[in-house]
Amino acid sequence: MTSNIHTLPVLHSVAGLRLGTTCAGIKQPDRRDLVVMALCDGANVAAVFTRNAFCAAPVIVARDHWAQTSPQYLLINTGNANAGTGEQGMTDALACCDAVAQTAGCVREAVLPFSTGVISEPLQVTAICDAVPKALAALDENGWADAAHGILTTDTVPKGISQKLEIDGHIVTVTGIAKGSGMIRPDMATMLAYVATDASVPQNVLQACLVRAMNQSFNRITVDGDTSTNDACLLMATGRSAATINQTEGDTFDALCAAVTDVCKQLALAVVRDGEGATKFITVVVDGGRDEAECLQVAYTIAHSPLVKTAFFASDPNWGRILAAVGRAGLVNLDISAIELYLGDVCLARNGGRAPDYCEESGQQVMDQTDITVRVVLNRGDAAARVWTCDLSYDYVRINAEYRS
Repeated sequence: MTSNIHTLPVLHSVAGLRLGTTCAGIKQPDRRDLVVMALCDGANVAAVFTRNAFCAAPVIVARDHWAQTSPQYLLINTGNANAGTGEQGMTDALACCDAVAQTAGCVREAVLPFSTGVISEPLQVTAICDAVPKALAALDENGWADAAHGILTTDTVPKGISQKLEIDGHIVTVTGIAKGSGMIRPDMATMLAYVATDASVPQNVLQACLVRAMNQSFNRITVDGDTSTNDACLLMATGRSAATINQTEGDTFDALCAAVTDVCKQLALAVVRDGEGATKFITVVVDGGRDEAECLQVAYTIAHSPLVKTAFFASDPNWGRILAAVGRAGLVNLDISAIELYLGDVCLARNGGRAPDYCEESGQQVMDQTDITVRVVLNRGDAAARVWTCDLSYDYVRINAEYRS
């Protein structure tokens, strides 16, 4: 869905972080498909990785290296996920780290590898290693836009956002890029996302900031309910600004978290808008739950329903499908007579059935829109939650059926 997705905005450089992008020919010739990010001395890195048990070799290596030492370089390739590749995949991921380490002059453990693309195919190690010197030679603090293009797979547009804010009288920059279009139901992370700030933030404080941001952004989106084998999201702090955030509470921490959360949220919503074959952007809001967990349970059941998603693609106000999803969400002692269901501001159902004042024309007017809000009021508590999703179209099936061709 290209509506409401625009070309990249200005992406402010983050002092202390340089990015280099090149063409390695991993899957297609003359396509930007390899990115290196170089961090300054003293930078800290927070990270979250997929919880998919069948995680890719680069995830295992990146997670291990991140736990051992302060990362100095990130190596990102597209076109091949290096997942489902067994011991050879581990060997290949480490070989790519070695290529960066030998060229840049650092230890292997200071390099974090990331891959995205087709699962179960051998990684083109030679192509990547041969291209590493070119990527390192291209390192530039203004390399964000090229990197945003260099991490894409089935995405139709690059995704990036940048903000400046003031903390304790000092200007702080937060810039991020992400990729993702299909196989999206993040579980701790999104497909690939990289956010950086020039603030000075200890690693534990940075990790707390990332987790807070994730829970209000990437962990609230779904395109198809599939969690990738390669998900990863990193938040980097270079410390080149005079602003310092040392604690996980207080005004300065809240200010940084708000900016990071907003950047992550905008990137996450861009992923949904670019969902493979998507034509509708759907916000699912569940109010009146006993706790947030059950609100999310209902919201995701709606968002993952193929029948609901295809109805949205058809612009068909077939709201019985939404009610059916609410009913099978698994809530204990659900009182269906208490539930209210809305499309936009139009009440579809209350008291266990069709709302007396509802007419098909009102529902159709909402369904004809590109951006639609579904709201379910459970009336059994004070908790609320929202998730963002998209419809399921002919093109989604085509794109994924032809993915390896």
